[in-house]
Parts: sequence; C-alpha cells; structure tokens
Amino acid sequence: MAADNRPTLGIGMVGYAFMGRAHSQAWRSAGAFFDLPARPVMAALAGRSKESVAAAAHDLGWAAAETDWRDLVARDDVQVVDICTPGDSHAEIAIAALEAGKHVICEKPLANTVAEAEAMAEAAKRAAARGVHAMVAFNYRRVPAVALARRWVAEGRLGELRHVRAQYLQDWIVDPYFPLVWRLQRDRAGSGALGDIGAHIIDTAQFVTGRRLTGVSALTETFVKHRPLAEGSAGLSAGGAARETGEVTVDDAALFIGRFEGGALGSFEATRFAAGRKNALRLEINGSAGSLAFDFEAMNELWFHDHTLPAAEAGFRRVIVTEADHPYAGAWWPPGHGLGYEHTFTHEVKDFVEAVAAGRAPSPSFADGLRVQRVLAAVEASAADGSRFTAVEDAPRAGAAVPDAVYQTPEEES
Repeated sequence: MAADNRPTLGIGMVGYAFMGRAHSQAWRSAGAFFDLPARPVMAALAGRSKESVAAAAHDLGWAAAETDWRDLVARDDVQVVDICTPGDSHAEIAIAALEAGKHVICEKPLANTVAEAEAMAEAAKRAAARGVHAMVAFNYRRVPAVALARRWVAEGRLGELRHVRAQYLQDWIVDPYFPLVWRLQRDRAGSGALGDIGAHIIDTAQFVTGRRLTGVSALTETFVKHRPLAEGSAGLSAGGAARETGEVTVDDAALFIGRFEGGALGSFEATRFAAGRKNALRLEINGSAGSLAFDFEAMNELWFHDHTLPAAEAGFRRVIVTEADHPYAGAWWPPGHGLGYEHTFTHEVKDFVEAVAAGRAPSPSFADGLRVQRVLAAVEASAADGSRFTAVEDAPRAGAAVPDAVYQTPEEES
C-alpha cells in the first residue's frame, strides 16, 4: 500500500448522543469517499461519565476518552474541536477552543441567545486573523438536492424571487406522557421547536435564496405545558401511577411570516406536533420564471417547474438528484442509488476539511449562525408582543439593494 503523505488533522469531539453519533460516522467515512487534502484522525471524545464516554469512544471509533472538555481542548493531538452538546454549553466550549488555536465545528443553533452568538462570532473573527476557522453545522445545506436548488436559484432559473414557503414538521412529542428531556427546557435548549428545527428552515431558506430575512411576525405555542420528569422518574411508574411532572419552558410550535431583502415574502412553520410527520423539512420557492420544491422525507428528489415553457408543456417535474455532476452525489453510488441523512454530515466534514486545508473560512460561518440567531430572537420578540412585525437586528432594510451571494456555497467561496 502506498504511503499516505497527507497531513493529519486531529479531531476532538464533545458529546456523544444523537448528534455525536452522526458526527462520528461522518469523521469515519469522509476520507473513504472523498479525496481529502488532510487525513482526519479521531483523537479523543469528551463526556461527563467516565464509563459511558469510554464505551462510546470504543463503539464510535475514538482513540481516547476525556471526562472534561477542557482536557480535550488542551490535547496536543487535537486540532479541531467538534461540539455536539446542548446549546447552553456551546459558547463556553467554542470560545475556549478558538482561543486555544483549535478549529471549531459547532452544532446548531449556534447558541441559546444573541449575546452568546455575538461573543462566538467575535471570537471566530479574532481567530480567523490567526488562521483558525469555525463553522456552524447546518447539515441540510449538504443535501445534494438542496445544494442543487441553491445552484439553480443562483443561476437565475427562477427569475425574480417572490415567495418562500418553509416547514419543518415532526411528531415526536405528540404524546403528553413523553418525558421532560433537555430539549424541552429553556435553560438547556434556549427555545423549543423554534430553535431546534426552526433554525434549520431559516438557514436553508436564506442559503437557497441567497437572501436574508429582514423582519418577521410570529406566533408560538406550548400545547403540553407539563410533562413527566425524565428517567429515573419519567413517564408512569411500574404500577401505572403518574410520576412527578415538570414545566415545559419552551415552545412546541412556531409560525411566522417574514420578508426577505429584495422584497420576497416567506412563511415558516416549525412544529413537533404534526402527527404522522417524522422529519419533513420542506421548502418551496416561487419566482417569476419558475418554482422549486423539496421535502426531506424524499431527500433525493427536487421538483422543478419551468414557467417559461408553454402552458401545454409546463408543470412540476421530478429530478432524481443522484447524477455524477450533482453536488456531492458523484462521490457515492451509481445514479439512482439514493443517499440518506447520515451523508449530509459526511459532506459537512468534507467541506470543512477542504476549507481548513486551504486556509479559507468554511461555510456556514459563525457570522451566518449569528444571523439565524437574530431571526430566532425576532420571532420570539414578535410572538411575545402579540405577533407584531419585528425587524431582524442588523438586517438590511426592506427594499434595499441586494448584494450578490450573501450565502455562499463552498464552490462559490473557492
């Protein structure tokens, strides 16, 4: 076997639950399918329980385990810190890692508050001046069909953008006896459906259109206001008696309308109470020359309507996004052999490693994550004030001239 002369990139990850497992799979697989300029080495995994983190490190392919994230950041064999923890710890870990000279990938939403996100973006700006880079992990940008939609919008195939519809529909807490997990507690999660899944559709809509939201008018609701405390006191006891309950301090659903720079209108819906919908991230964009539609529950498909065709020939057509010249798809299987959720994280790792090796900022940046955080804050402010129209902090005024490529793809940045 020929020697691998590529430089290595030591990875340290904090957190090993759902997102940690997804990120671990990405670090393991990226180099097998993409010709990376540096070889990721899974150096260490951090978690609070010595036994649990050691078992997770063994199962997920990490060489060592730490019980304090500070020890992980201090390791000489770690050049990248991957943050897969609840939002209440993002800022502390990310800022410390950047100040220690480590590149950072941080799960979304970037933080629990605008102030935390601002501090993180400022730390990333300072670090970038020293050649240290940071990225927020909005993985749905890396769905081949979403990246293709972005390409077609940027090419002008939809003409003037007029209307964006975005939904993220789940049903995992419809049952009122589902326990009070950390995602339902404001001090850990920051917000509920709004921050957890609403952040995704905000970023995806802004990414695909290349336009930022300038203002919103919103409603939020918590349908089940008290839930059983999480195990060991979750749900019902063995004899059927109800256990102690706690207050749900986040939203169960968020609805808002918004305006994009350039004048396009948007409607957004994020809910965990759409019975029967498991992970339906949907996006439809209507323009003067055509429309695009996407649903993650059919993630290898992109629907396109060319409105410049005669009416007798027009209509939505299904594009199977698995061809070699489609974004990311050519590295995987023959056309028609679809990809899955886990591949989006592999694409994320691929883009991040390429950016770091080239000495350029990866996308989406912490500044992009801050912009999403400001939209989330505007939604909450609007809902708290009776759904009045609320400007997004630091956004361009409606009708202002629109710069090109506000949200860039890795190809556009290189």
